Amino acid sequence: MRGAITGGVAAALHLSPHQWKTIRALAACRTSALGGQLFQCIHCQREHFVAHSCRNRHCPQCQGGRAADWLEQQERALLPIPYFHLVFTLPHSLNGLIRQNRTVLFKLLFQAASATLLEFGRERLKAQIGVTAVLHTWSQTLLDHYHLHCVVTGGGVALDGERWIGSSAHYLFPVKALSRMFRGKFLDGLNQRFAEGALEFHGQLAALANQTQFHALLRQAAVPPWVVYSKRPFAGPRQVLAYLSRYTHRVALSNRRLIRADEQTVTFDYKDYADGARHKSMTLALAEFLRRFCLHLLPERFVKIRHYGLVGNRNREERLERARQCLGTRAQLSPQEMTKQKTAAVAALPHCPFCRSPALVRVREIKPPGSSVQEKFDSS
Repeated sequence: MRGAITGGVAAALHLSPHQWKTIRALAACRTSALGGQLFQCIHCQREHFVAHSCRNRHCPQCQGGRAADWLEQQERALLPIPYFHLVFTLPHSLNGLIRQNRTVLFKLLFQAASATLLEFGRERLKAQIGVTAVLHTWSQTLLDHYHLHCVVTGGGVALDGERWIGSSAHYLFPVKALSRMFRGKFLDGLNQRFAEGALEFHGQLAALANQTQFHALLRQAAVPPWVVYSKRPFAGPRQVLAYLSRYTHRVALSNRRLIRADEQTVTFDYKDYADGARHKSMTLALAEFLRRFCLHLLPERFVKIRHYGLVGNRNREERLERARQCLGTRAQLSPQEMTKQKTAAVAALPHCPFCRSPALVRVREIKPPGSSVQEKFDSS
């Protein structure tokens, strides 16, 4: 992706400071521009330079390590129960409105989907279920496609806290009923935020500031059924971890999908789901590629992975411990076991890229050029 980013094209797109910062971070990632660490192999004596990463959360090169760290934290929250994968998708008729009100409407998407699932848990199972939701904003061709991937526990702790109430291993909730409630909650939230003056309308959407026009858009969006897709249940906790490792820290376009890039165009691989998920290639002018990529840069400090109900962040350990007591089981790993595994992993020396021996040691840090004024590229 680095070769696809040039200052002239980016400047022509009138990027915001946040977008500029992200693009520059991705372009500099793992190059000498950020400095690095010099290592030496104690076996073959050869030196090896490792450039610093940008650590930006939109960088496809940096997210693998972050996903592994995050998974280690989440492993103890897994229970020996069925897990379900549901996807809540917003209609494309709302894309323009969402694009101009990203923070407000992303939060509303999380609220509407999580409230729908938790309410179904209370009413249908008489239990508190757990939901982990991950925001995705892109289609395979980098266009707007706002949807939420949800990992849902197959059951929950009874509302009286005395027992575990499990769902069927093959079925959780009816998707048509989920869709209707989700649509109602989201549109009601939209109407409320309009009444509060929390929405912005610019350019071609300026007419929506008029109440009549805005309500016409809501009526249009309410006509078709909203897509709530229930995928095949996970086979078990290990499959849940495999899924989370692929989806939680995924960015709009990974390096492996890039085919070629030059100063004028970018070509990348995509799946055409309208044609049986066949792999195809798409070539875009560089300016259009950057425009589409920037559509999916999250607002600063926006949290794209959220937990609700049984796995909500507040008092999470107490609720999970109660769930294990009801299930008659224990945590996947004790804190002592996790510390022991982490210590062992850190203690192992990295392998030399030349002789392949596990004998690489750090010699010194190499600062980036102009390091006294070097901009930090930490994720925002």
